[in-house]
Amino acid sequence: MSDIAFQSATELTAALRAGKLGSRELLDHYWQRVERLNPRINAVVTFDMDRARECADAADAALARGELGGPLHGLPITIKDAIETAGLRTTSGAQAFAAHVPAADAPAVSRLRAAGAVIFGKTNLPTMAMDVQTYNPIFGTTNNPWDLSRSPGGSSGGAAAALAAGLCGLELGSDIGGSIRNPAHYCGVYGHKPTHAIIPQRGHIPPPPGLLSEADIGVLGPLARRADDLDLALSVLAGPDDQRAIAWRLEIPPPRRASLREYRVAAWLDDPACPVDAAVLDRFHAGVAALRKAGVRVDEQARPGFTLADADRDYLRLVYPVTTAGLPEKQFERLVGLAATTSSDDSRLARLAHFSTIRHREWLRAHEARERYRAAWAALFRDYDVLLCPIAPTAAIAHDHNPDQNARTIRVNGQERSYWDQLVWAGLVGMALLPATVAPMGRTPSGLPVGIQIVGPYLEDRTPIDFARRLADVVGGFEAPPGY
Repeated sequence: MSDIAFQSATELTAALRAGKLGSRELLDHYWQRVERLNPRINAVVTFDMDRARECADAADAALARGELGGPLHGLPITIKDAIETAGLRTTSGAQAFAAHVPAADAPAVSRLRAAGAVIFGKTNLPTMAMDVQTYNPIFGTTNNPWDLSRSPGGSSGGAAAALAAGLCGLELGSDIGGSIRNPAHYCGVYGHKPTHAIIPQRGHIPPPPGLLSEADIGVLGPLARRADDLDLALSVLAGPDDQRAIAWRLEIPPPRRASLREYRVAAWLDDPACPVDAAVLDRFHAGVAALRKAGVRVDEQARPGFTLADADRDYLRLVYPVTTAGLPEKQFERLVGLAATTSSDDSRLARLAHFSTIRHREWLRAHEARERYRAAWAALFRDYDVLLCPIAPTAAIAHDHNPDQNARTIRVNGQERSYWDQLVWAGLVGMALLPATVAPMGRTPSGLPVGIQIVGPYLEDRTPIDFARRLADVVGGFEAPPGY
């Protein structure tokens, strides 16, 4: 893996600062790879090469004058197509926004540019970021670089595929139901879902362009090929928006521990409410064994004091009002009618109807339940530094574009399970607003990547990122897919 395209953003920015590598040189290298490799995976779908070349040339010229543009000086990156970029089409994979060219960057994008990043393209996603696969009517399907017949996950599927294939240096994605973490697992890269609200969400679609409010549970966050890169990106992205910055400051504490063996680790690796396939679970057990061999104490019985089934139900009570808020009035009224004639236990669709149309008093009860979950997590993190758990029950799934999403299934240990089991382990963490890092844990016998979710304490994002970095020393980190 000597190709510079696969070096970490941390390594690349160091080489750029030292003048050992030019920004234009690196951009051209990525572009050559995009021309050659992107057609088979369809990860990067919109390009801004003229402006990117100008920015790269300007970065090289500034460095020649002894001027450094920031911690990402000259680094070519891509952005998920749900996040607004000034002068560059941002569609969220929806026909309604096929011609949408924002006048301004999302605040998170502005921070990346201010740090010196060179944005040269947008990566694919499902329509309105609303699936665990990546395809839409504008740009078509994104394939997993490890197996083109399989999905890279969603909704930041193009982001993870581009990183895995060595097409960019860093990525900005988003996550409300595992949309950073699921693709990181499926494609064998790193992804970090930050603590809720430490990175401004404004400029993300959905909701529709121009809205100022920020969504419950949803976050923006980085994907990368190394854990160090997640910390680098977090240092650029995290902080209050302009209005709050008048009085508020964000100081994310350093990692809790200074070495791997000092970490106090809990592990919740499987659960009857959402079983994990043996091919994935075996990698988790192998990783735990490697940690123990390295002197780390891992408690596989520790739990935060509630059931996964209850957490999933309460996650849906909170997330469905967010994800259906933008539905056209006629569609929403159909949900109201369905809720009036069914029980929330009748089906997944009935549950969607009931939870999407709850009254505010019911939402307040759901929020109170969430606060009790958060208190249980806080109690766990008094005794443990991180909790290891799955992000999805299987490795990358085969493409399944059945328009009836509720009819789709996944296969776990030879049994058909709900397609939406892919959200259960993600929602457990997202509902509680906690940070979580996904790190590679090896591959299944069939060669597909496996990632594990490392959950950290509230506002202590650097702890799961640091653990992910140290975990690579005992289980290995990113690997390039064959042929890339």
